[in-house]
Amino acid sequence: MLRRALWMTATIASICSVGSLAHAEVKTKEVEYKQGQTVFQGFLAWDDAQKGKRPGVVIVHEWWGHNQHARNQATRLAQAGYVGFALDMYGKGKLAKHPEDARSFVAEATKDPGQAKARFAAALTQLKAAPTVDPDKLAAIGYCFGGSIVLDMARSGENLAAVGVFHGGLGSKQVAVKGIKPRILVMLGADDPMIPPEEVSKFRKEMTDAGARFDVISYPGAKHSFTNPDADKAGMAGVAYHAAVDKESWSALLKLLSEVFPATAAK
Repeated sequence: MLRRALWMTATIASICSVGSLAHAEVKTKEVEYKQGQTVFQGFLAWDDAQKGKRPGVVIVHEWWGHNQHARNQATRLAQAGYVGFALDMYGKGKLAKHPEDARSFVAEATKDPGQAKARFAAALTQLKAAPTVDPDKLAAIGYCFGGSIVLDMARSGENLAAVGVFHGGLGSKQVAVKGIKPRILVMLGADDPMIPPEEVSKFRKEMTDAGARFDVISYPGAKHSFTNPDADKAGMAGVAYHAAVDKESWSALLKLLSEVFPATAAK
């Protein structure tokens, strides 16, 4: 009888555990929004089992546009205890399949600093409005083109706690304001031909002159787009996925977020 009672207790505990795990799932939502007359398509992700408001993180996509890679990062952030919002810098339905398309989309989105900032701000407004987000705890991360965007938001004085840059361009027509607010983490591939050493040196000087709190991590053996599993499909020289560096750089980002949002229980 004792053995049977113990077996039943273990079985019930197992069932309850499975039920709890099933409930702890990431929820996602398509978000259509506007900036001016342009319609954009965003993607929101959060952990439905987590209680209370939590920090929100904007994700800015690569130059290809609002693709699955950007959405995946929103989901990863939700799994880590944050609310992720993958924004759209180009407009609904604008997804590049060729580098020439990507260059055209980038040129239109960044034709002046004011437009890029307005599009970022429109997305930030959507994230702040999410019921699970603490609007006073915000960060942004960007990939490739997106990395350049979030850096420019930091340069211009955007009220963000942290900015994470994955294989993003570091040069800009803007110069960082003195006393720049966000903590900045730049993660680069040491073998990335698109971000030369002189660009990194210039960035370091700019951030130092601005009094920024920043770190630059260079990963040996990593090329451009090292976080995107589909990077190799582009057939571009100097572009390749690197699974180990993808994992390592993501851990570095989560460490930064845990430092600027210490009350958030990352999973």
